[in-house]
Amino acid sequence: MDGPGPLGDFLQARRAQLRPEDIGLPAFGPRRVAGLRREELAQLAGVSASYYTRLEQGLSRGASQEVLDAIGRALQLGDHERDHLARLADTSRRTTRIRRPRPEKVADETWDLMRAMDGVPVLVLGRRTDVLAWNSLGHALLAGHLDPLAPHNPAHRPNMSRMLFLDPHCRELYRDWNRKARAVVGNLRAAAGRHPEDLLLKELIGELTMQSPEFVALWRDHRVSPCDAASYDLHHPTVGLLTVTQQTLALVRSPEQVLVVCTARAGSSSETALALLQQAGVLQPEAGAAFSSESNSHRQGSNSNRP
Repeated sequence: MDGPGPLGDFLQARRAQLRPEDIGLPAFGPRRVAGLRREELAQLAGVSASYYTRLEQGLSRGASQEVLDAIGRALQLGDHERDHLARLADTSRRTTRIRRPRPEKVADETWDLMRAMDGVPVLVLGRRTDVLAWNSLGHALLAGHLDPLAPHNPAHRPNMSRMLFLDPHCRELYRDWNRKARAVVGNLRAAAGRHPEDLLLKELIGELTMQSPEFVALWRDHRVSPCDAASYDLHHPTVGLLTVTQQTLALVRSPEQVLVVCTARAGSSSETALALLQQAGVLQPEAGAAFSSESNSHRQGSNSNRP
């Protein structure tokens, strides 16, 4: 094995973020390394220093769940981070075959749900945050400068993580870009732990690492925080300032996909801004027609394959 691997990298990064005073230890003088020493972390977890060192260096792969729980408590990990630690440990025990997955598809039921949510910006994201589908208002709110039919081509689908770090339009959209960036990176960390064999996900992370110093800095922290619900202030080029809550909803029929729904407070100026944006789409119906054409095309293609 070359290097400590994902498990060792995670343990080392999170250990470096704990200070002695965080766990009630006196901080005497300067330290050669940031954060806790391995010996201190091992003592907190109730394991031998030599065993923890081998685990962090990628030389031991047989950590029990009890040991992982103890290390998680010592590192003060949250629930999502402890789940991530368990997945990394499980992956380290087996040989992972890197493979290129098949293109993701949107289920008929999801298309029906999107059509029923008229007046609400909606996107469907795949496991790598590829945009698999969006309705006209979702496209207009978050990516109006892109071709509305772009999600229809699996080889050239927009990717929300790539857009956030590499697309200046998207960077300017979020007034607190740093907070959104932290959320996206935390979500990518979780995806990488769930799908260590996904070659396309590795390629995306590699691309962002090569092209974005901000991504590198955030990725180095090993924070794990799946996106669920958060409010963001936007500066939209068409309707100006507005605040939306982006909620990420699981799709039972497509467990590796999520539905991202953007809502505004009832009676707020942001709700008015979304209505104006929808009205602008009616006056320029290309995006709406594209969504309708894409969903109907998918439906017809699906039906043609049925007996």
